[in-house]
Amino acid sequence: MKKTVLVSGGAGFIGSHVTVELIEAGYDVVIADNFSNCDLTNYNGACAITGRKLPLVEMDFCDPEAVEKLFSDYKIDAVIHFAAFKAVGESVWEPLKYYRNNVESFINLLETAERHGGCNVLFSSSATVYGEPEELPVTEKSPRQPATSPYGNTKQICEDMLRDTVKAKPVIKGIALRYFNPIGAHPSALIGELPRGVPNNLVPFITQTAIGKRECLSIFGNDYPTEDGTCLRDYIDVVDLAKAHVYAVRRMLEGKMKEDYEIFNVGTGRPVSVLELVKTFEKVNGVKLNWKYAPRRAGDVTAIWADPTIANKELGWKAERTVEETLAAAWAWEKRVAEM
Repeated sequence: MKKTVLVSGGAGFIGSHVTVELIEAGYDVVIADNFSNCDLTNYNGACAITGRKLPLVEMDFCDPEAVEKLFSDYKIDAVIHFAAFKAVGESVWEPLKYYRNNVESFINLLETAERHGGCNVLFSSSATVYGEPEELPVTEKSPRQPATSPYGNTKQICEDMLRDTVKAKPVIKGIALRYFNPIGAHPSALIGELPRGVPNNLVPFITQTAIGKRECLSIFGNDYPTEDGTCLRDYIDVVDLAKAHVYAVRRMLEGKMKEDYEIFNVGTGRPVSVLELVKTFEKVNGVKLNWKYAPRRAGDVTAIWADPTIANKELGWKAERTVEETLAAAWAWEKRVAEM
């Protein structure tokens, strides 16, 4: 019998890609989203890629009654929890908005899952929990540093809540995936990153500048202690990232976890500088970008990249797509968005 995976925030950038990979791996999926960070574009794209009308529940995980109804209406075998506010800068100015939404929604999910006999819970975490790391690359045993933003702090709090819940309630099993820098789009160009307003992430800013939506791209800081003076990051293709979720869900559902709560870094293990990413985009897509250096941005760490050895070994997953393929897909998606 097919297993059903609930994808909270499943109409968003990463959630929609994960939904597609889950369907292609043979799972049934229920998408739940309140559309505070997205519209129907990626949901419709996921339906087009998979060739089916996917179950969609419009709801807010901060509403405990709505979460209860969701678990009553569907038999849920695993949950992947994306539903959260995600703008680092906004979280600094609106901390309580972030704590209420990101923490309360996860509490409601865990409490309801326990009431309904338990569940496998996969939490969408972030490499932001490592802060400015003391050693590189970071492993799962690298110490978590004090968060540099309320957004980052909600990721740490939710990781701790999942760990503690698993310890106290044997019916809940949990995995936290710590993502590095997800970029790109589906090769079909039917789903991709669709920021509202000014993008918070580098690649949408690159593609929007390339297409003329933004006048100029700012590279924040060229005086970092790196080879070209710009920050180093671990950019992972969103499709590779999505596949890691499928491997993690399978590990939970097939009872292959070595502990009831596990953590995995999801990255490529290869650092790429901001300047290198910009120049690679220009080269791959034959586009000249209007860009300039700007002062450093508060909260940006100098360099961070993953040691993905444990995820490679334990999950049997590995990042496969090249930066060139990823940036070509991102550009194809941006051009499609412009035609919508």
